[in-house]
Amino acid sequence: MTNNIIKHLGIVENIQDSHLSVRIVQTSACAACSAKGHCSSSDSKDKIIDITDTAAASYQVGERVMVVGEMSMGMMAVVLAFVLPFILLIFSLFLFMALMENELYAALFSLAVLMPYYFVLWLNKMRLKQKFSFTIKPINN
Repeated sequence: MTNNIIKHLGIVENIQDSHLSVRIVQTSACAACSAKGHCSSSDSKDKIIDITDTAAASYQVGERVMVVGEMSMGMMAVVLAFVLPFILLIFSLFLFMALMENELYAALFSLAVLMPYYFVLWLNKMRLKQKFSFTIKPINN
């Protein structure tokens, strides 16, 4: 069961009503490596996660918390952001190549097919925000 959970240590940055902004440090696997000082591929960056919690008033700015999400959320995000657009791009490229003589126009039209896809995602951002929601848990020191 614990394999299906993603956890990140975070710090509460802002609290407004039932909304919390939590800063997490997203690190690649290389950033935790002991040889990262001798390698140029290590990276880490701060991310701000917006979390809705009815008990937001019980947290304080600067408090260390655990941000918890489900692994299925991450997999679904990868599918929506990368896998489906790639399949759509390849399918439309082959379709336009069969219909047109010009490879440049076929490539441009297949790229243009992605614009409505991402527009539909943008229109459904509130629904996706509900589906991709994180929870927060206090850390007992």
